[in-house]
Amino acid sequence: MAKAPARKTAAPKKVAATPAPASNREGPRDPVPYDATPQELEKFYRDMLLIRRFEEKAGQLYGLGLIGGFCHLYIGQEAVAVGLQSALDGDKDSVITGYRDHGHMLAYGIDPKVIMAELTGRAAGISKGKGGSMHMFSVEHKFYGGHGIVGAQVSLGTGLAFAHKYRGDGGVAMAYFGDGAANQGQVYESFNMAELWKLPIIFVIENNQYAMGTSVNRASAEDQLYRRGESFRIPGMQVDGMDVLAVRGAAEAALEWVRAGRGPVLMELKTYRYRGHSMSDPAKYRSREEVQAVRDKSDAIEHLKKLMEGAGIGEDRIKDIDKEIRAIVAESADFAESAPEPDLSELYTDVLVEQY
Repeated sequence: MAKAPARKTAAPKKVAATPAPASNREGPRDPVPYDATPQELEKFYRDMLLIRRFEEKAGQLYGLGLIGGFCHLYIGQEAVAVGLQSALDGDKDSVITGYRDHGHMLAYGIDPKVIMAELTGRAAGISKGKGGSMHMFSVEHKFYGGHGIVGAQVSLGTGLAFAHKYRGDGGVAMAYFGDGAANQGQVYESFNMAELWKLPIIFVIENNQYAMGTSVNRASAEDQLYRRGESFRIPGMQVDGMDVLAVRGAAEAALEWVRAGRGPVLMELKTYRYRGHSMSDPAKYRSREEVQAVRDKSDAIEHLKKLMEGAGIGEDRIKDIDKEIRAIVAESADFAESAPEPDLSELYTDVLVEQY
């Protein structure tokens, strides 16, 4: 039997947010890029740069052996978490994601020190040092993990949405997953229930072009992933995940639809990860030239920096923010290195909800 020729993976193109396809008959309004004030541009820049510098430092600590186990970095995808989560209501809405979770926690305003301490397995970590990189959690911030099972968080996120509707608290669940998880069966079971019950959930596919080492084009028969909800009548949106203002604008359109009680929305964010799937991945399935081309043409932070300069924010101010962020990250690393490890008795806590 003849072997089908492999399809080449192209770097993510700049794409405008795409409205729901006509086959869905209706969907969220056509999104437009968010009209940010200079102060908001600064905030977006600060949040995205914090994720970038934090992840770079985490990579260094992993190389020094201070972080063990798996460690999946978010470098390159910063505009997705910042653009989406800046539109959420922190008092009502909930977020759940997979194992590439550091960036989502930072975008939610969680203290970098307790995140870094969790990475290094210290008692001061947000999960007492027992969750590590992939299993962070914060009930206070309505951040429900960090999950290591591919696609499992989609079903759990659907459960969060069911809880929001059942309680009538006005909250919306946002469930992130990757292009690889988009082929999991439980994802489609979740789609079906979410649309049947008109649950308040936004399904977010972070399409960073590679599921571990396999490109989307080689793994998915339908590689326009925003269409994956069509058979369930879930409207889809495809968004340039390298432009934080495009992401924020699309998030507002999606939230408007969901908060009106009209059921779920599926968003595909076209983005790109600069590092390997995890710290143990040498990423030999793509060329250095491909990665560099994305950095040169589409980097989300550099793009935002140009917008800031156009809004009258001077180079000196941008440099000051850079210094502040580097200081915050250095402080978090020092804290994580010096904090004590958990007591051995912690092995037996938080295993069960009640005592038996």
